[in-house]
Amino acid sequence: MKTLVGLMCGVAAMTLAAPVARAQHAYKKDIPAALAKQAKITEPAAAKIAQKRVPKGTISAVELEREGGHLIYSYEFKVPGKTGIDEINVNAVSGAIVSTEHEAPGAEAKEEAAESKKPKPKKP
Repeated sequence: MKTLVGLMCGVAAMTLAAPVARAQHAYKKDIPAALAKQAKITEPAAAKIAQKRVPKGTISAVELEREGGHLIYSYEFKVPGKTGIDEINVNAVSGAIVSTEHEAPGAEAKEEAAESKKPKPKKP
């Protein structure tokens, strides 16, 4: 009897101690090698930082870019029950969250159109 009770307590403790994090599916990554060399924070570490801001969201894409003089990982999250995306920007050097923003579906489409019109940097 003691063994069964001990086993049940152990299982209950393991269940309570189990991580709350959900498995994240694969997502689109735009991580230029030249910028990745300058980052002090890895993309997976930055993803964990961003995920804490949107715990119910799922990452759909990440881009490593220079914005406002800072090297940032820009994450796009889809949140169940919400339209549009939540964008979380994480500083790739310090790991600090730089900004958070919700983009409505129309704003997201405009941003993608503007990005597609920008000239792409030439590769050496």
